[in-house]
Amino acid sequence: MSEAARDPSPGASPAVAAAASEEKKGKEPERDKLPPIVSAGAAAGLERGSKGQISTLSSFVSTVTQKKEAAGNRSSPTHVSLPNIRNVRDLPPICLDVRQKQRMSMDALLSEAKVPAFPEPTLRSQPKSVKDFEEDLEKAESTGNWKTVHAFYIAAFDSFPEINAAFKKDITASFNTIEDSGVNANLVNAVFDALLNTPQDIQKSVLKGIINSLLRDWKGPRTKDDLRAYFILLQNPQFNITSTYVIYAHLLRQIATLVEADHHFLVHWLKKLSQKKFKQLVERLLQFVSLRLFPAKPEEFPPLTKCSWWIPSAAKVLALLNTANNLVHPPLIPYTDFYNSTLDHIDLMEEYHTWQSFGNSHRFSFCQYPFVISIAAKKIIIQRDSEQQMISIARQSLVDKVSRRQRPDMNMLFLNMKVRRTHLVSDSLDELTRKRADLKKKLKVTFVGEAGLDMGGLTKEWFLLLIRQIFHPDYGMFTYHKDSNCHWFSSFKCDNYSEFRLVGILMGLAVYNSITLDIRFPPCCYKKLLSPPVVPSDQNTPVGICSVTIDDLCQIMPELAHGLQELLSYEGNVEEDFYSTFQVFQEEFGIIKSYNLKPGGDKIPVTNQNRKEYVQLYTDFLLNKSIYKQFAAFYCGFHSVCASNALMLLRPEEVEILVCGSPELDMHALQRSTQYDGYAKTDPTIRYFWDVVLGFPLDLQKKLLHFTTGSDRVPVGGMADLHFKISKNETSTNWLPVAHTCFNQLCLPPYKSKKDLKQKLIIGISNSEGFGLE
Repeated sequence: MSEAARDPSPGASPAVAAAASEEKKGKEPERDKLPPIVSAGAAAGLERGSKGQISTLSSFVSTVTQKKEAAGNRSSPTHVSLPNIRNVRDLPPICLDVRQKQRMSMDALLSEAKVPAFPEPTLRSQPKSVKDFEEDLEKAESTGNWKTVHAFYIAAFDSFPEINAAFKKDITASFNTIEDSGVNANLVNAVFDALLNTPQDIQKSVLKGIINSLLRDWKGPRTKDDLRAYFILLQNPQFNITSTYVIYAHLLRQIATLVEADHHFLVHWLKKLSQKKFKQLVERLLQFVSLRLFPAKPEEFPPLTKCSWWIPSAAKVLALLNTANNLVHPPLIPYTDFYNSTLDHIDLMEEYHTWQSFGNSHRFSFCQYPFVISIAAKKIIIQRDSEQQMISIARQSLVDKVSRRQRPDMNMLFLNMKVRRTHLVSDSLDELTRKRADLKKKLKVTFVGEAGLDMGGLTKEWFLLLIRQIFHPDYGMFTYHKDSNCHWFSSFKCDNYSEFRLVGILMGLAVYNSITLDIRFPPCCYKKLLSPPVVPSDQNTPVGICSVTIDDLCQIMPELAHGLQELLSYEGNVEEDFYSTFQVFQEEFGIIKSYNLKPGGDKIPVTNQNRKEYVQLYTDFLLNKSIYKQFAAFYCGFHSVCASNALMLLRPEEVEILVCGSPELDMHALQRSTQYDGYAKTDPTIRYFWDVVLGFPLDLQKKLLHFTTGSDRVPVGGMADLHFKISKNETSTNWLPVAHTCFNQLCLPPYKSKKDLKQKLIIGISNSEGFGLE
């Protein structure tokens, strides 16, 4: 991202004036034609329009806006110089509040433009119905006479009052609630769906009307009719076309600078859009940001220094859409649909450091809007932040050594773990406790009595073996729930919770060292792990406590959650038929213990009136209170390694992917990205290998992945990130395949038949632990 986009000038003149000024100087001869159209649908629509030569939209805009060329932009929503924030714990919430305290004046919108005051239109008494519009449209298409349709579009988009008159379900009703926008959605859809297939003079008339509406001199706060007009204009498909981006940008800025109460209405109206329309809005905004960052034809846009507010305005409107999406269960679109992969190609660390230094101030950074940053980009931020911390810790150790006049030792630059396979958990716990100050150094593992040199493979094996042992049912730390195929914390009370801290440290080390773990925690666990995302400075502040619902319980104990749902929906007398109180019972080491969900709970019956409270308290007890000490130790262990503000950028689902990778295997993708050493992809042995592997059931495919990489999960970047290699092993075909997990490398003898290869491969991947060196 260029400096201009990150550090906009508060006094920059608006984009339209810049475009007009450039045209007057004759520096943009290409403006005599409409710019290329982004979407195929838009292209088809314009191609079917009027065939005559039509002046460009930018020419029209410049004609409207040429009179006040030197005026300043007094309302840039992006930049204010703030002192460097040293204490990262004082950072404001991640996402901007998506509002502007100072209302933007129309002089700042298009300060060069002062058009004559338009007379108040005479509003129609009865809006057109969808049927009427479709009949007019069909007639126009068959006869070629677009006069009636043109008149409708001109009138409908002439001003904000006319937009309401055209698209309100009832022109006489106020519709001042968040529940109902009052917009005739079917008519809006019909009008916009047809717009790009109309002649260009109709399309230009619509844009002229929108410009006039945005140039209106605002007096006083926005009305609900104004919000309704913004809501409708956002859905205009013309804004897919780059030549309309100047107008689109001003529309976005007006929406971005609304007050919080107005945003509240827009969010609730947006969440009621259809999935298709909602996704189109998101994609349009993401495309707008991408093309402003990396324009295919830079001459299409005003200079970046003149429109530095474009991207921040779009980001704020995206934040409104993201909030609306999160209010719907299930969401209208997956959270990954908000990712903008273009951001993978900007200087992410500079964005991160800007956010670290200035927080959520008016100094724009994409880290203020983490929902648009992909998990791959976030992983890069976390890895580089981790590397910088590792280097810093190692450098400090070296300086301390030299200052005491001691000879430096290379081992001091690493977190060196020496463990015995027979005492894996206890040795690991002792080592990590003793070397707590070294947790942020690069991890290296040595198994006592083995000659393996850790180039990454031993570290992976240590993780796998340790996790497998800790999560074994006989160990008693975690309970495995077959119905949900996940583990949950045991509620058994004990004197020492250090082993839960060890598990947290392991997860932190895995993220820190880019290792994927085969851990099956429910999504609720990662939500608790980010509650809060940064460890509080006050040690008495509760950690790992989050708001939980019966849906969270269903992900762990589906049968119990179903029973509680039955209680909530029961139509009979709950008190008489269930005979329950605000009390729960749990078995601990063969002894049944009771716990009150609230003071005096054993004497409070569950009734039809209080059953919702009972279910909520029961859920909170199981997922928060009964395991508080266990989870608090786990939380502290994780954050003792991953104490980074980069965690504030993550969703719980993204933490899970970083820790565990994805369980979804795509062996065809692995085949496409595999490299070969000594073999060619057309060699018979390689063809046998892929025929066998692609025919394996999932469990054998996971064993192969575990055998060759040390993990049966796919990293964030997909199979290509494994850098999987197959090398030729010039040994007897009686030998089994050999793997170098530290290099994700499989050494394969040149087997002569598919049957022989399959037999040897299955034996090899099914017996893959230990180096076997004496």
